[in-house]
Amino acid sequence: MLHNGVVNPEDLRRFARRDWGAAEDSKGDYWTEQYRTHGSAPAWLASVALLQHMRAVQPDYPSASDRAEDLAHHQSFRDRLDRAAFAFIRR
Repeated sequence: MLHNGVVNPEDLRRFARRDWGAAEDSKGDYWTEQYRTHGSAPAWLASVALLQHMRAVQPDYPSASDRAEDLAHHQSFRDRLDRAAFAFIRR
């Protein structure tokens, strides 16, 4: 916790030692239930909020290089999906 502008070192240690697997599982459970209950709207609204935050912090976000990197990632992922689909078709 931040107290008078100072971070308590023990708080940092507790944070670092937390059960990160349980936190990840809980996050997955939350978003699964959100999707089951409300469809894709909550994820879309969260992504819009994150983009607005990033633009408040870094007004030129996403940069041309950010967009190029993102596109390369999506193309690589699509290639892997295509290869996996082809492997199933060949069976």
